[in-house]
Amino acid sequence: MTWIVFDYGGVLSLPQPESDADAMARAVGAEPGPFKLRYWEHRLEFDRGGLSPHAYWSAVLDRPATTTEVARLVARDVASWAYPDEGTVALLDDLLTAGRDVALLSNAPVCVGDGLDELPWIAAIGHRFYSGRIGLVKPDRAIYDHLAAALGADPAEIVFIDDREENVEGARLAGMTGVHFTDATALRAALPDVPGPVH
Repeated sequence: MTWIVFDYGGVLSLPQPESDADAMARAVGAEPGPFKLRYWEHRLEFDRGGLSPHAYWSAVLDRPATTTEVARLVARDVASWAYPDEGTVALLDDLLTAGRDVALLSNAPVCVGDGLDELPWIAAIGHRFYSGRIGLVKPDRAIYDHLAAALGADPAEIVFIDDREENVEGARLAGMTGVHFTDATALRAALPDVPGPVH
């Protein structure tokens, strides 16, 4: 048995558009440049679950965020990561249709994971793991060990796909097969025994 485990952002979804990030900043009266710097500066700790949404967005804004602002920013943040990579989603659909064992492992805070779970093309994946719910982040070894244990799989039975080389290397160090994602066509060719498109 082989589990095929996808990362989310940059693999199943397109990267966050700069225009969405700029609009997010302007929606709360912030300058986009500093806003985006702080967005990424504090993001990994938010992904880990070490910051609440209020604490994270207050850090990004460099001032206390209001409840209304936090709600607006969370909604816009989820939306900015909700653009599917059509080629990868088609591959995912082929795998699910063929009855293959598929899972998701993403660095994402709880509130973003909750939003992504509402997307039909993500809800179709029966096993979804978000760093904020686990309290661990990629590329830490422990998150891959958690994944294997939760799936009841030997690491050697897991193929992990990510657009970040450090996360792929983390999976390899945990005993998994790591695949560095570049595009859906290359991924389809790299995966073992992948069914052809059925659309």
